[in-house]
Amino acid sequence: MISKKILVVEDERIAAEDIKQTLQRLGYDVCSVVSTGKDAIKKAQELQPDLVLMDIVLEGKMTGIEAAEEIYSKLNIPVIYLTAYADEATLQQAKLTKPLGYIVKPFSERELRTVIEVALYRSEMERNLREQKEWFYTTLKSIGDAVIATNNKGKIIFMNPMAERLTGWKQEEALGWPLERVFNIVNEDTGEPIENPVRKVIERGTIVGLGNHTMLISKKGKKIPIDDSASPIKDDQGNLLGIVLIFRDVTQRRKIEQEFLKRSKLEAIGFLAGGIAHDFNNILTAILGNIELAKMETTPEDKLFKRLLTIEKAVFQAKQIAQQMLAFSKGGLPIKKTCSIEKILKDTATLCLSGSDIKLEFCCASDLWLVEIDEGQIAQVINNLIINSIQAMTHGGTLRIKARNIVISEPMRHENNLPLEPGKYVKISIQDQGEGIPKEHLDKIFDPFFTTKPGGSGLGLAVVYFVIKNHNGYITVESEVGKGTTFHIYLPASKRATLDEREKSEKVIKGKGRILLMDDEEIIREVVGELLTQLGYEPDFAKDGQEAIEKYIQAQREGKPFKAVIMDLTIPGGMGGKEALQKLLKIDPEIKVIVSSGYSDDPIMTNYKQHGFKGVIAKPYRLTELSKTLNQLLKEDKK
Repeated sequence: MISKKILVVEDERIAAEDIKQTLQRLGYDVCSVVSTGKDAIKKAQELQPDLVLMDIVLEGKMTGIEAAEEIYSKLNIPVIYLTAYADEATLQQAKLTKPLGYIVKPFSERELRTVIEVALYRSEMERNLREQKEWFYTTLKSIGDAVIATNNKGKIIFMNPMAERLTGWKQEEALGWPLERVFNIVNEDTGEPIENPVRKVIERGTIVGLGNHTMLISKKGKKIPIDDSASPIKDDQGNLLGIVLIFRDVTQRRKIEQEFLKRSKLEAIGFLAGGIAHDFNNILTAILGNIELAKMETTPEDKLFKRLLTIEKAVFQAKQIAQQMLAFSKGGLPIKKTCSIEKILKDTATLCLSGSDIKLEFCCASDLWLVEIDEGQIAQVINNLIINSIQAMTHGGTLRIKARNIVISEPMRHENNLPLEPGKYVKISIQDQGEGIPKEHLDKIFDPFFTTKPGGSGLGLAVVYFVIKNHNGYITVESEVGKGTTFHIYLPASKRATLDEREKSEKVIKGKGRILLMDDEEIIREVVGELLTQLGYEPDFAKDGQEAIEKYIQAQREGKPFKAVIMDLTIPGGMGGKEALQKLLKIDPEIKVIVSSGYSDDPIMTNYKQHGFKGVIAKPYRLTELSKTLNQLLKEDKK
């Protein structure tokens, strides 16, 4: 065992030597012997002894008590007084310096050893206690939760930095004050004060937690939603020593919960909307196809042609409603293709503002990047935002639409979105001069069914939110009451730099060859068959997957193979496109199949290539879309 180092401070040389020899016989290491208080302080700093034996009356101006006070306060080295003076005044003065022992000369060797061992033991225990206390306080200061400790009367004795930040009170300001002064809590819904949890702990002696909807009012009046618990601190006998209160800001957690609730609502709507949209789009396909055919039998100068255009416009409005419903369904995942956003912005804005007193300012970067989007869904997003702006600008004004390239260098985060990853984006800003959105509504405007408009459905901005998220994009909003609102949309830029001429063209592209159309709806088989004929193709038909397989095999045997197959994905009560394709691929691995649907529970329409399809066309579609899709699929066969 390492012997303890002891510094002896004694101004009588003979007495000092006697103490030194006694200590050495007892096994202690006498590191030095000095005769003045000044030297005692100097040696204590240099040698860092475990204990100081200090005579009270010393040479020089400094007394042993003064020297002991400085040694203990600055170096935290315990002191035992050795003195021939045992009067009450000296004893009381010595006690103020917190000595670990006081022994009166003359003393026996046994008495000296006893006092030293007790003093060393107490010193070790006090050091351990200080270290534990320091560790405890360091831990409380560094944890993420706010911590306030009180005594058994409910008065504050400790606050960690997080508690200071949330309450707005510094620890030095709050020490000694009742908890209620610093920890001001009310019911979030009623604004009524909530009973102090520390008082409950004092009364019950058990852990107490706060209920939901608890709001902390900080020193500066800031309202912070919190949850917390208060626990008693007891000694070994069960006596209450104090209370520790732990609480945390639950603002972010609430936002996550709201995000989860929002997604759950959207899913619930999706189950209903998806089925409706599928049937609706089948009907629209038949109507739109017949309009296209009727237009071919008249001229743009005829009144009938103009009526057909009016009907066609109504069909596209109905199509937007179907797309709005699909945006809530799993089957509403975007069917993306590379395109320029500029034309979509111009066409949608022109259509929406037609006949209104709103002025349009359009600014688009000349080198705007292409984007990978579902044109119909993004057009619906722009349409919804512009309609909202028109409704907000009751006294007219200017609608500004801007589009530019932007590079995100680090993840962006907004309360309505998950982080936006770094990369290249096209940023679209739609700014109105309307009434603006109150601050308390900004974090709710994307929630399904939330609306402040009389008769509003509360679905428009929910559609916008969901579509942009499905495009791996990002949407933010800025608004000030009386000054207007600006929505910012970020869409990932395409890796492609340009579009080829076919993609840019709006003309019908004709072709040749046999095409097999599989669809369970007779009216769609009829109208699409006629459209295929007008495009120069020779159509044949199947009502389900089984019939399509049989006709495909028969055509191969007869030497009249189909150049392509268009398959509906969903066939109620029969074999759908997905299953039929897997069987056909075994017959002809090079088969060219286009998947077509108004809705699907599977994301096949988005990831059609992963399932073996070579093309995709969503219902309802126009003649130009049908011609482009077939041309793109069959162009490699052309010489």
